[in-house]
Amino acid sequence: MPHHRRAFLRFLAASPVASTLALPELLRAAQEADGRTAAGQEAYVIRSPAEALDVFEFREAARASLPPAHFGYIQTGVENGLTFRRNHEAYDEIELRVRRLVDVSRVDTSLELFGRRWDSPIIVAPCGSQRAFHEDGELATARAAKSQGHLQVLSTVTTTSVEDVTEARGEPVWYQLYPTPMWSITERLIERAEGAGSPALVLTVDSPTGSDRDPGERAARADERDCVRCHAVPFERKPMFDGVDMTDAGGIFNPAMDWAYVRRLRDATDMKIVLKGIVRSDDADRAVVEGVDAIVVSNHGGRSEESGRATVESLPEVVDAVGGRIPVIVDGGIRHGNDILKALAIGADAVQIGRPYLWGLGAFGQAGVEGVLQMLRGELALAMKFAGAPTIADLDRDLLVGF
Repeated sequence: MPHHRRAFLRFLAASPVASTLALPELLRAAQEADGRTAAGQEAYVIRSPAEALDVFEFREAARASLPPAHFGYIQTGVENGLTFRRNHEAYDEIELRVRRLVDVSRVDTSLELFGRRWDSPIIVAPCGSQRAFHEDGELATARAAKSQGHLQVLSTVTTTSVEDVTEARGEPVWYQLYPTPMWSITERLIERAEGAGSPALVLTVDSPTGSDRDPGERAARADERDCVRCHAVPFERKPMFDGVDMTDAGGIFNPAMDWAYVRRLRDATDMKIVLKGIVRSDDADRAVVEGVDAIVVSNHGGRSEESGRATVESLPEVVDAVGGRIPVIVDGGIRHGNDILKALAIGADAVQIGRPYLWGLGAFGQAGVEGVLQMLRGELALAMKFAGAPTIADLDRDLLVGF
């Protein structure tokens, strides 16, 4: 019965009928189908990070703590949410063929990226407007990343400056770039990232324009607050644009961006250039030829195009096209240590997480982000033990069915 209910809910959520349903009712039904709540019962809401059994319990704590519009911003995708859901569902369909009788008394999750050794392959992904989820926003995330030893990528539309985040982090962060149509603005953003010591510039290429985020708008309808103060002037609360006249800038997206733009960016900075949003083998190969230093396989967490294709489904062809010439990172839909193991076994060098740490941030601030990172690291180490893989180097496609 649960299997049939889950199948029905997946069909329903992908249907135009879903747009007529209230978001809370649809999400509650999905939780029951996942076995998280029994029919007629409310989900237990954890009171501290230490109580959490999985990252989804941080989600429920964030739902209880945040205004409907802010939680809806985190928890929704575009159009019917097909890509958003598919990002995680695809991981559930990958089976493991685990090794036995391997000494896993010690597990090493460390890896090297751009000459730097990291204890974990989990990267804190760029997510904007984090003060909407906790008053400390990106500073809480930076301090959590510092305490847990994780690489952090900061969004262009951060609500805390790159200088302040770098200070809180205790070392430079990677800087994600929305290019804007005006090169003079792009140059200013690059200069600030360079001035803060950022070693890598992560160019988002999966959002040439704004997207159809109707699900988030539906969630906002349930919010009775007066939100004009925060949203009346689009860039007023975005410190990376302080002192920049955005009147005629045309927003943060650049629909004219092409490979020539990537070359121009390459010539404009000594920072490593990372392209975030590559999902095809031909684009991946072209990126290497153009001198790009790394790729992030991403569909913007299902908040960009409604392709219906999960990033982990795109990952194999990108990894094969790159052929080890540059690092490949993947994001989207990662919710468990087993998900991380599967991505690394396919060939990713590292993974980025977004929504899970935002759930932690919204629920408990810095302690919540730390709790999510600790949980995923622990789950990965456990998954590696059960897979018979004591190091990251032991994770390969031989562990996967059908690869």
